[in-house]
Amino acid sequence: MSKRLTDNVMSDYIRAANRMKSKKARRRIVAYVESYDDVYFWRMALSEFEDDTRYFEVMLPSKADLTKGKKKVLMNLLASHVGEDMIACVDADYDYLLQGVSVMSQRILENKYVFHTYAYAIENLQCYAPSLHDLCVMVTLNDHFIFDFEDWLTQYSIAIFPLFVWNIWFYRRNSYQDFSISDFNHVIETGKFHLQNPYQGITNVKNKVGRYIRHLHEKFPDNKEAYLALKNELKLLGVTPETTYLYIQGHHLFDSVVAPMVSRVCETLRRERELEINSKAKHGTQRQNELSCYSHSVNAVAPMLKKNTGYFRATPYLRLKEDIRRFLEGEEPAADGQT
Repeated sequence: MSKRLTDNVMSDYIRAANRMKSKKARRRIVAYVESYDDVYFWRMALSEFEDDTRYFEVMLPSKADLTKGKKKVLMNLLASHVGEDMIACVDADYDYLLQGVSVMSQRILENKYVFHTYAYAIENLQCYAPSLHDLCVMVTLNDHFIFDFEDWLTQYSIAIFPLFVWNIWFYRRNSYQDFSISDFNHVIETGKFHLQNPYQGITNVKNKVGRYIRHLHEKFPDNKEAYLALKNELKLLGVTPETTYLYIQGHHLFDSVVAPMVSRVCETLRRERELEINSKAKHGTQRQNELSCYSHSVNAVAPMLKKNTGYFRATPYLRLKEDIRRFLEGEEPAADGQT
């Protein structure tokens, strides 16, 4: 082995050893997350708080078995010696908006070592409206703006907000069997998305929401005052008519609303790019080569959406980051509705 190669190997070894030594010298904070899908999100959220004094290790809730989920994370945290070096990182679900009505909600709100998304789940943040055009560009390599995701999700949110307040009202009363999340999701289904008439689905949702609200008013005629009070409280907690989509069930938003919509837009952008290649190619060989190159460069929608990190400007994510900062700097958690 040449001296230069030996020196390079030794240099690499020393650098690796120094990194290991440095990491051991830093404070290690274990962050328990719910599932595999949560690891990347929380790694991104926590990594910017790492420095030469601390680092995070994102882990699933159990090394002994494959049990996962929010309950397992919180049970693991509570059963262990919780403290400055062990935190739980979970989806908020409805627990944040329940404001301590349930035991799970109490644990999330009252334990300063538990951090949550504020939005219902990480899927909601991955569907953050201002990021979806950029996502389409990543998928299709076509920057033609053909659809306004922000306006559509704003209008959709406004349409579902009145019924969303009702849904939270039932969960706060612990009578969700009268109007469950599944019931709510069924009402707010938009049906098949058509790019030629994209707002038809929202019109359908408005009509269904109106009918269901009339049904609830008839069934619970004395609820008006409590409903208005809850609506105002939810706004103080961050739920506005324009951003309700961030607080509905994440899987429903991702699978039934946003992913199909983004897929349809991306299909159109892909066809547009392929037509451009066909029209500009000078001969068949160039056309095939260019189409093949483009085909290998584009991506599938769902995996890219799951890795979307365009939510860094979303209010719930900024609140989460502020909670982490306060924890690391020894400050008291912010009061609800504050940053």
